Formats: sequence, structure tokens, C-alpha cells
Amino acid sequence: MNGKTVARGAASAAVLFLLATVLCGIVYPWAVAGVGAVAFPAQATGSIIEVDGVKYGSELVGQPFSDPTHLWGRPTVANATTFAGEDGEPLLWYEPENISPASDEFAAVVAERAAVVRAAHPGEGDAPVPSDLVTASGSGFDPHISPAAAEYQVGRIAAATGRSEEEVRAIIRQCTEKPLLGALGASRVNVLKVNLMLDGIL
Repeated sequence: MNGKTVARGAASAAVLFLLATVLCGIVYPWAVAGVGAVAFPAQATGSIIEVDGVKYGSELVGQPFSDPTHLWGRPTVANATTFAGEDGEPLLWYEPENISPASDEFAAVVAERAAVVRAAHPGEGDAPVPSDLVTASGSGFDPHISPAAAEYQVGRIAAATGRSEEEVRAIIRQCTEKPLLGALGASRVNVLKVNLMLDGIL
């Protein structure tokens, strides 16, 4: 192999690398972002719930609620100390717990959370606490809970808000998402939407 052959091979590789960089690193991302912005404008901008110019959060990101008048979601591991914005303000970041389900630490954390949930729902007696009220999701910011976890809280919410239990259930039903195509996944309740409806915002 002579020098000219090596030079031509190197030139071809450089051109191919540059072309792939432009196509995969610039053209493709911009094309996907453009199509997303046109076809799915709400989802492409974070699925933010905005009412009368006020942004209340993303319907895809769980928020912690612990007061008696609201539906409680899954436990989250929110972190506001790692990252900051351009203005220096802390950015809220969610992360998984990374605790082994087989560990004593996990058992202790779940038992502590279950005690808190039971204390807030004395009307449920010895009924099992739904697992999604005491365990964090794999991502750490799941915005949904199961219909069973929502039903567990109906009595407490009704008593705290002065609504009837059927009114609370009606709101939960409106915010319940069915399985994809009727078969994929499970029914789930969007916690933020329920709470915004309880507050009369949605």
C-alpha cells in the first residue's frame, strides 16, 4: 500500500465522518425536534399544565403532596442541591432511590412510609397500604398512582375538603388514563391533575 492510497483512504474516512456528523448530529436532531414541535406541541415543550398564564408543573413529572386536602403520589427523591440554572437558582432534580428491595434499609423505609400513610387514613383500618404509596418508581418522578392507591385516599380527601366521596371519585375518574390501546400497561391516575381539579384550577 503506497502513500497515495493511504491518503485517499484517510480523505474518504474524513469526508464520511464529517457527513455522518452533520446528518446524525445536526440534521436529524433538528428534523425530529421540528416534527415534534409541529405534531405534538404540548409534549415537545414538557407537557406543562398552564392555566390563565400560570404554569403548575408537567403532567409527566410527579410532585410531592402531603397535606390532607390533596391526593398523595408516589414517594420521590427530589434533589435541589446538585444543579443550578444560569441565574444561580437551584434546579429541582429527581433520581431513583437505588435501594435494594432485598435490603434491611428498604424494609425500614417502606415500614416508615406505611406508618405515615396508615396514620393519615384511620378509616382504612387494617386494609393493606397500596405499594405505590410507599415505594418510589424506578425513575423517581412517576406522576401516576394506581386507581387502588387513589381509592385508598378518597375518605381522607373527602373529609378534609368537605366534598362527598363520590365527588372525589368522579374527579379521580376524570384523571384516570386507560391502558394504551386498551391492553398495554395498566390504568393510572395523574396525581397533579386530580389535585388541580380539587383546587378548582382545572
